[in-house]
Amino acid sequence: MTIQLTVSDEVRALAPGFTHVAVEARGLVNGPSTEASSALLDDAARRLAARLAGRTPQEDPHTAAWREMYTAFGAKPSRTRNSAEALARRALTDAGLPRVNVLVDVYNAISVAHLVPVGGEDLDRVDGGMRLVRATGDEDFLTVSGGVETVEHPDAGEVVWRDGSGVTCRRWNWRQGPRTRLTDRTTSGIFLLETLPPFPVAEAEAAAAELAELLEKFSPGADVTVRPAAS
Repeated sequence: MTIQLTVSDEVRALAPGFTHVAVEARGLVNGPSTEASSALLDDAARRLAARLAGRTPQEDPHTAAWREMYTAFGAKPSRTRNSAEALARRALTDAGLPRVNVLVDVYNAISVAHLVPVGGEDLDRVDGGMRLVRATGDEDFLTVSGGVETVEHPDAGEVVWRDGSGVTCRRWNWRQGPRTRLTDRTTSGIFLLETLPPFPVAEAEAAAAELAELLEKFSPGADVTVRPAAS
């Protein structure tokens, strides 16, 4: 069954050019990072450096558009960066990109190589469909602080992804909650590539196709579907 993804009218009004491409996959095999998934991340860092050609990530037009959008809904982009910018900054340091697990490494590599926010959620942990909304401020967001699970609440007006049980990602694509993240036990996932103008929709769809190919490579026999770009 295909998961329903909905963008609220309030978010459409805030960001009329917003587009997302979804990759839905079942029959996945996950586990600790491997030499192959690590090599993907190293290659993504090289592709990023070539893409930026000496610029900083925040000077990229797509990153600049996300920074403007964060400001528009009340976030401070210098403190809470979108996931792609945060990863890109790490990729350009000596420490490099984190190795998390195979599935996260794969989608992080696509995010860095294309400088586009990509998120991955465990379909078996998502409660119903997923909705991109402006928060009321009463929603629950399960997170971890000091090694202890705790419940936070988004700011009123903040853009969040949520399901029937609460917020799955705060500030659009800033911080994912642990409840739906991809773990070693994940076998089904939904991956979202999110763009704003001037990022070409065709490149977003090409990046999604690249992600689908990698998921099939690392999980032979998986059922992977790329859904058309939607706003």
